[in-house]
Amino acid sequence: MAMRALTAAVLVALTAGGAWAGGSNYAIAPGRRPAPAGKISEWPVPTPQFARDPAPGPDGNIYVAVMSGNKIARFDTRAKTFTEWDLPPGARPHGLLVDRAGQVWYTGNGNGTIGRLDPRTGQVTEHKAPSGGDPHTLVIDERGVIWFTVQGAGRIGRLDTGTGAITEYATRGNPYGLALDRQGHVWFCQLSGNRLGRLDPRTGAITELALERGARPRRIAAAPDGSLWVTYYGTGKLVRVDPVARKVVKEYPLPAGTAGGPYAVTVDGAGVVWANEIQTDTVVRLDPTTDVLRVFRLPSSNVGIRKMIVDADGRLWYMGSHNGRLGVIE
Repeated sequence: MAMRALTAAVLVALTAGGAWAGGSNYAIAPGRRPAPAGKISEWPVPTPQFARDPAPGPDGNIYVAVMSGNKIARFDTRAKTFTEWDLPPGARPHGLLVDRAGQVWYTGNGNGTIGRLDPRTGQVTEHKAPSGGDPHTLVIDERGVIWFTVQGAGRIGRLDTGTGAITEYATRGNPYGLALDRQGHVWFCQLSGNRLGRLDPRTGAITELALERGARPRRIAAAPDGSLWVTYYGTGKLVRVDPVARKVVKEYPLPAGTAGGPYAVTVDGAGVVWANEIQTDTVVRLDPTTDVLRVFRLPSSNVGIRKMIVDADGRLWYMGSHNGRLGVIE
């Protein structure tokens, strides 16, 4: 695959690092807890205009990208209150994460940037992606390097958070969700290509894993045992991938069937997998040790979950992009 790099020295210096244990490859490792009682609570975000991807912070709070509202929101999980920050005009934040130092990183889907918000001061720093385009989803590795997809421009990006340098790697198939395996390889969904891509940071080489026809993979998450989990939006399945063998090893047809639209997926610290079915306002919990599926019907209709995360306490958080409500299952 063609690669656009800022300098050859950056590529030579890359070494693969292990991923954060668990679902979302954020700096906050997901916790574990016994099977949830099934209590679901929701809170309206002050600016609900297509609020979407949530992320846990080291302060125990939940941060949310408010895409159309052009803001970042923070939910205080103790006081049950929100704080919001404005972003530069046209940023349109899509994905976000919070690093160990409490800095909020987001993809500027509208202006082709990766941004950093300092919640203590409200200051925003932007890093322009070389290809511009529409940065989509991002994760962070154990060295503090951020990896992100650029969906329309067909790129995988690498941001050195220390220097601000960005390296890009050309791919295809509308790269969407992404995750890191234990060897530091970057796996990503090719939504329109019915494939998974795998980037080797040491060489810049991208290889691909063909999936079933019509799969339309949306999101991918890493489990503590090293396996990867993928939602097939097009065929209504949740699948397990062995990243070493580079193959799908198990498939789970989800309860809503092919029309359910499995979208978000994450894994808790015990290896329990969560996925939502966006068309039926349901969240499914899978225990891979027993293959038992449990369905949670959400209290709202037309919720529109596009991303879910598990916090350090093992609670499942979701953001409804359609109904503007942040929810938790515990």
